[in-house]
Amino acid sequence: MPFDAFTGLGWRGLAIAVGVTLVVMLILQPLAKRLGLIDVPTSRKDHVRHTPTTGGIAMMLGITLAFLIRFHANASLSAFLIAAWLLIITGWLDDRLDLRWWTRLAIQMSVALILIYGGGVRIEHIGPVFGFGETALGLLSVPLTVIATVGLINAINMIDGVDGLAGSLVLTAMLMVLAAALYSGNTALAQRSLVVIGAVSAFLLFNFRFPWRHSALAFMGNAGSALLGLTVAWCCFRLTQNPGHPVSPVLALWLAPVPVIDCWVLIIRRIKLGRSPFAADHDHIHHLMQEAGFSPLSICVGLGVFTLLCGLLIGQCLRWNLPEPLLLAAYFGLTGIWYAITARRTRAVALFRRARFWSRFDAPPSASKST
Repeated sequence: MPFDAFTGLGWRGLAIAVGVTLVVMLILQPLAKRLGLIDVPTSRKDHVRHTPTTGGIAMMLGITLAFLIRFHANASLSAFLIAAWLLIITGWLDDRLDLRWWTRLAIQMSVALILIYGGGVRIEHIGPVFGFGETALGLLSVPLTVIATVGLINAINMIDGVDGLAGSLVLTAMLMVLAAALYSGNTALAQRSLVVIGAVSAFLLFNFRFPWRHSALAFMGNAGSALLGLTVAWCCFRLTQNPGHPVSPVLALWLAPVPVIDCWVLIIRRIKLGRSPFAADHDHIHHLMQEAGFSPLSICVGLGVFTLLCGLLIGQCLRWNLPEPLLLAAYFGLTGIWYAITARRTRAVALFRRARFWSRFDAPPSASKST
């Protein structure tokens, strides 16, 4: 396993991302209202004070400068930055104007096409998930890449309902991408993952609840959640679609299981009820955990640990050469179980009440927004 990403360019990129994100956050905090980067409490949001939504632009500047300073430009990197900035602008407009869901969806699809045709990054195969060797997608490559990208963008946005939750789940996913990239010898991706880890970690210093601070100093906004969703998608594609450093595509499903499964289960249920798939409600996993008595910090810790255990377990199963169809079936099985559990809200809340063994992390509960 090469560890070159932990020396030279890797650490420098990390340091630049952390430094730039922190500096931009500090500069923008007093200017947020003037720039229109403020989240105002409404009837569908649970926080009670005006909060800067400076996280998205701060992380984007940190990632951009680190990428441009430390790495050579190529088609993949350039396409990612163009797509990410388009989402940042759209997210800023969405925070100010509350764009229609179909407008956001159209832009998200355009962003996915930029990655595909501008950067050459796409899902070309899904491995031996059906037990018949490598399964090439052919004509299905583009639509599946678009669905996966749009799905991750919206999944991260929907899970961003508790201070620190979206950022901590993305941080956990990126740490596992880093580990998998190092294990497979994909040093370039490992170094870029360190940059993202640095930017997200710096933002979380402002977004996390701490025992001495019972509310977030800043949110990432729709711009930040879209950026992180796109980043996770881009990194997963580069991790699992690199023939020089092969990693099973099945692993990607288990790097961010909480937001993705929660997103798809709710979308299916909303459509079944005749509602918009992007309608706001209080049926997300973090809402159920809050109703069961979990604090924001304990929600972040609990779901972060669950995500880490999922990724590590599936990674070990792949090392043991367990059949990939079995691991795929386990993912859909978990999705089905969550759908069945949440069919009755009282049952889901009762389940979480029984699972409060990490309640020592509890602090006064409150959420940042509902999606």
